[in-house]
Amino acid sequence: MAPMLSPLTVGFDLDMTLIDSRPGIHAAYRALSAETGVRIDADLAVTRLGPPLEQELAHWFPADRIQEMGDRYREIYPTRAIEPTLAMPGAREAIQAVRAAGGRSVVVTAKHEPNAKLHLAHLGIEPDAVVGWLWAEAKAEALREHGARAYVGDHTGDVRGARAAGALAVCVPTGPCGADELRAAGADVVLPDLTAFPAWWDAYRAEFA
Repeated sequence: MAPMLSPLTVGFDLDMTLIDSRPGIHAAYRALSAETGVRIDADLAVTRLGPPLEQELAHWFPADRIQEMGDRYREIYPTRAIEPTLAMPGAREAIQAVRAAGGRSVVVTAKHEPNAKLHLAHLGIEPDAVVGWLWAEAKAEALREHGARAYVGDHTGDVRGARAAGALAVCVPTGPCGADELRAAGADVVLPDLTAFPAWWDAYRAEFA
């Protein structure tokens, strides 16, 4: 085979792919509910992570308050959501596996980018780049810009983003979407979780050796 001309770049989603943000997001929603007096079912909200915040807020606030509430949620977030959030099993090792092989990793997420960076710094997860505010097909913009050949996510929206970028859609059923749903959406690879990523990555890289 011809030698690889540039480092392989892998994109990663954040929430429920690299991090289990449910405890932190739950706390942030509870704080917003207490502050506004509006009932928010935080238990329900954390079962459908992935889409932009505004889609979730639309279940609890009228349209003319969503932008205001989104801004307030993001202000609350750093003091409520960073500390309780955990790394997903295998997350650090997945990023390290890419780097150890001379590759690059880029986190592409729908989350507010400054908050995404806070999570990663707090947990000691060190990708080469972080791009926020992108969801589903819009993620393709960043994936193409960084030359990602694969994108790892947990949601059907991540599959759509990968396919729109012409990248391999690698999925883990650790979020709201099960393995069958991810395959039906067009996932090329479904791993049980990120602990399986390094072995898959080694096999994938071998194709370009």
